[in-house]
Amino acid sequence: MEADFAPWVYGAGVAAGYLLGSIPFGLVLTRFAGLGDIRTIGSGNIGATNVLRTGNKGLALATLLLDGGKGAIAVLLVKALFNDATLLALVTGAAAVVGHNFPVWLKFKGGKGVATTFGLMLAAAPIVGIMACLTWAAVAAIFRISSLAALVGLGLAPLYAFLTGRFEEAAAFAALAALGWIRHAANIRRLLKGEEPRIGAKSAPSTPT
Repeated sequence: MEADFAPWVYGAGVAAGYLLGSIPFGLVLTRFAGLGDIRTIGSGNIGATNVLRTGNKGLALATLLLDGGKGAIAVLLVKALFNDATLLALVTGAAAVVGHNFPVWLKFKGGKGVATTFGLMLAAAPIVGIMACLTWAAVAAIFRISSLAALVGLGLAPLYAFLTGRFEEAAAFAALAALGWIRHAANIRRLLKGEEPRIGAKSAPSTPT
């Protein structure tokens, strides 16, 4: 049975998760590497896919791992500090995703939360997280389009959770999938037009859209 926590505990979890998630690793890493402001490159997104457009694969991988780590750490810290705290862990992890998407430090203009969401999934329900990541990898390998892979992986994760009996996680993952799809609205429009760029395509500096 889920432990009964006071409302302030959930509030603290939300605040901590949000602040952790709002660390813009993509922006910090590209600036330290002397590549300028990632927000002026490609899509203007601070996530790993846009960092990859700089041509620096190592930096993109570091961004991916660090962004995923935000969601995972938020969940794992709660699990380490509290017993029987599935809901609290999910709430804290979801707050990290929101922080990544809407970081206060960047005037609430952040990423799309895919890596952070997958990190949360891996920590909250490892089998489901692995299935979602493998789905992303399979779609990405076939179509070479990161956004399409993300949309499919996010969309199927709630089903994977439901089929494996992780009902609380299924509800949380469905909400996060909806957020992820909303954040990909522009990508969906480009996909429908056949204009979405493929993985690894370098992009010259441009005005973010």
